Amino acid sequence: MRRHEFEPGKLVVGLVLLGGCFAYLAMAHGSWRFPSYAVLPALGVGFCVAGLVSSLAFAVRRHRTRGGDAAEPVDRSLR
Repeated sequence: MRRHEFEPGKLVVGLVLLGGCFAYLAMAHGSWRFPSYAVLPALGVGFCVAGLVSSLAFAVRRHRTRGGDAAEPVDRSLR
């Protein structure tokens, strides 16, 4: 089986959705009271955080495939 790359944005999206599900389940059980419309903005913020994490992970992955820091001087005298 081929290994896949770790994608932290998908992990954050899953945790955000699980948090929203647990919030609604706690409200349905009666152990937690909050306005039901408050979860939707929280989910929206969570999705924005997931997008930020995905873009940061993409930038780090792209930076690593380029072969290091661009500010590092390359010593070509050894060739």
